Amino acid sequence: MGVHLNLGLIDLLQLLLVAVLSSWLFAAFGMVLGTIVDPQQIGLVFNILLAPMIFFGCAYYPWATLSVIPWFQKAVLINPLVYANEGFRLALTPGVPHMSPWLVYGALVGFSLLFTWAGLKKFTQRAID
Repeated sequence: MGVHLNLGLIDLLQLLLVAVLSSWLFAAFGMVLGTIVDPQQIGLVFNILLAPMIFFGCAYYPWATLSVIPWFQKAVLINPLVYANEGFRLALTPGVPHMSPWLVYGALVGFSLLFTWAGLKKFTQRAID
C-alpha cells in the first residue's frame, strides 16, 4: 500500500512477545471451547461467539478511537481479542494511538492463565467422566 514500516529491534521483540502470548491465549481459549461445546454444536459457536468477538475485538479499528463512546470502549475490554489486536498494533504501528503496553501484556498473560486453568480443569473433568 505504499507504506514502508521501519521497525526497530524493540518493535520486533514486542511483535514476537505479542505473537507468543496471543498464541498461548487462543490455544487455551480453544481448549476451553473444545471441552465445553459438544462437537455437534461447534457451528453455533462461530455464529454466536466468534463472529461478534472478531467484530468487537478492535480488529477493524484502534481501541483508542472508541473514546467517542466511553461505555463501549470499556465494555469491549472483556474481549481478549482486543488485547491481541492492540498488541500487534503497538508493535507494528507505534505511531498510531494504542493501549498501554502494560495493559496489553498484563491482559494477555491474565487471560492466558485463566483460560489455561479453566481448559485444564474442564479437560480433566471430561477425561475422568
